[in-house]
Amino acid sequence: MTNQAYVPPKVWKDQAGSGGQFSKTNRPIAGPTHEKTLPVGKHPLQLYSLATPNGVKITIMLEELLALGKSEAEYDAWLIRIGEGDQFSSGFVDINPNSKIPALLDRSVEPPLRVFESGSILLYLAEKFGALLPTDPAGRTETLNWLFWQMGAAPYLGGGFGHFYVYAPEKIEYAINRFTMEAKRQLDVLDRRLAESPYLAGNEYSIADIAVWSWYGQLVRGTVYSAAEFLCAHEYTHVQRWAEEIAKRPAVLRGLRVNRTWGEESEQVPERHSASDLD
Repeated sequence: MTNQAYVPPKVWKDQAGSGGQFSKTNRPIAGPTHEKTLPVGKHPLQLYSLATPNGVKITIMLEELLALGKSEAEYDAWLIRIGEGDQFSSGFVDINPNSKIPALLDRSVEPPLRVFESGSILLYLAEKFGALLPTDPAGRTETLNWLFWQMGAAPYLGGGFGHFYVYAPEKIEYAINRFTMEAKRQLDVLDRRLAESPYLAGNEYSIADIAVWSWYGQLVRGTVYSAAEFLCAHEYTHVQRWAEEIAKRPAVLRGLRVNRTWGEESEQVPERHSASDLD
């Protein structure tokens, strides 16, 4: 193991430029950096996002609702370029004081209702449209168990494993080993659960599957962090089965394209304002 010479100072001070790829957007204070009004489209639901794992949770959810015939779930999806600091505009901060995507504004109510944090948005939409969340107490509770599991677990995968394995300016053996072990433990948790039932909450696809698949399903398929081989993802056979089944859903395929600005050009739909944008 590498012996790190760094010794924390008595009082931490921000050192501009020390954050690697994210040095221009990471900062130790909240609030807006510039004044900018967010655009508003014709639909009641206005989504401001990017096709990261947290972002695609919501576009997948909205496309699933539309596939179920919930026409009131039509939405405008506006691109937030987090690498350029769009999330720190005054308009975005008004919707999400935490300056993280995704953020949703529901203009079907008066005054318009802001919803932020991806898990909160999934739950809000499920309850608003009466879909993808069981109504019986046992099914609802199990769904929320796994939804909140994802919200608590993913920071170890993203800010932990993903950051040190992919983005950190230096490869730190201790950090990579620490978070790889946790990522594999989490995959084992999922694999054991999915050995018991086809979906996380039981026999029915739900918001729990959308939330968890957007991170862990894409992870084992190699589309997040390109780390499937490193993590021996093939060992998690039940997660693999579940991940591949969900990846084939038409609504998932559509949702993955929205607010996407990288990869194959045919898969990029930076903004979505009608179903025809995905044709």
